[in-house]
Amino acid sequence: MSPKNEILQVARNAREASRVLANLPTSTKNLTLEGMAEALIQSAPKLKKANAMDVTSARKAGLSAAMIDRLTLSDRVLQEMANSLKEIALLPDPVGEVNKMWKRPNGLWVGKMRIPLGVIGIIYESRPNVTSDAAGLCLKAGNAVILRGGSEAIHSNLAIAEILQRVGKEHAIPAEAIQVISTTSRQAVKEMLQLEEYIDVIIPRGGEDLIRFVVSHSKIPVIKHYKGVCHVFVDATADLEMAQTISYNAKVQRPGVCNAMETLLVHREIASQFLPPMAEKFQAAGVELRGCPETRRILKSIKAAQEADWTAEYLDLILAVRVVAGLDEAIAHIIRYGSSHTDSIVTRDYANAQRFLREVPSSTVLVNASTRFSDGFELGLGAEIGISTSKLHAFGPMGVEELTTTKFIVYGSGQIRT
Repeated sequence: MSPKNEILQVARNAREASRVLANLPTSTKNLTLEGMAEALIQSAPKLKKANAMDVTSARKAGLSAAMIDRLTLSDRVLQEMANSLKEIALLPDPVGEVNKMWKRPNGLWVGKMRIPLGVIGIIYESRPNVTSDAAGLCLKAGNAVILRGGSEAIHSNLAIAEILQRVGKEHAIPAEAIQVISTTSRQAVKEMLQLEEYIDVIIPRGGEDLIRFVVSHSKIPVIKHYKGVCHVFVDATADLEMAQTISYNAKVQRPGVCNAMETLLVHREIASQFLPPMAEKFQAAGVELRGCPETRRILKSIKAAQEADWTAEYLDLILAVRVVAGLDEAIAHIIRYGSSHTDSIVTRDYANAQRFLREVPSSTVLVNASTRFSDGFELGLGAEIGISTSKLHAFGPMGVEELTTTKFIVYGSGQIRT
């Protein structure tokens, strides 16, 4: 079958399955999710065998250490995948929820009811855990999902989907509710992006080049996540020990992810006190520092930051550092160079914290906490289907509720319009 015909059949099947999913009882969805979680752990040897094929190929292809990290299904990652599905099962079911009712002068009662989006297409790179997270979230929200992962993870993604489909069938959920496109050709993606009749929304997850490719070729609405240029601003009143701990975690704990810090902003009043011990800690962890002229007067051995460093999403142990005059300059820097993803302030000044929360236009803004908490699981969403950096139709980590929309419902007693 040609890629075009294969994708068309997948999309048609997903549309049919979406009608079944939209009307599933909450109890069926929850039991299925719990069964899927157990099946992932029980099938760990099979999944790790499939994943080993992908990891071996990725190493031969020269993929970066960050990409290999995203690709690998360790015991810890598999347990996290299972935990995410269990968390999703515990979440309230948004489908059918009536969240607002009001009475019109003519006696009509008008309300808004949550409904599934329908069929969601997800195009992503490297991370096979996205396969189970996306499938679980879409199932809970009553949507069918079409998954197109990168060629580097094809064996892992197909193995995960097979397990999830098997559990779904045990609960009378059609296998077409969760489909992984088996072909790795770029043409398949182009064909998928034309099927507006069958697919309701596309969510791309990956590098900026992938997102821009999807946006430029899609006839279907796209929820975008361009990149994560995340900042931590250490204010003059910050607890410096806390600031060190937060900054270190934000950069070093897992540098190859989108919520890792890429630029550290430091208030001029405490820069000479804060930066030397912070730099020592970073450099011991292998972090390459690139600083503004004022930073380099304090840390003389580090590289000079170029203009491109302020917009860079390194996804690596590289950090841009800038000394700023205060809160106004920090916020201005974030607005100019940031990507609307995640930014944090470390401060003991309540007014500064509140200003930072109000004025930084990012999808997640934190006070005295690491940027690494910008994550659906960490924020209590069970998992996330992605982090939207555009404000329509969702902004920030997208969980179950963000995979629904609303329709108007109206109760009358014989009213007609005159």
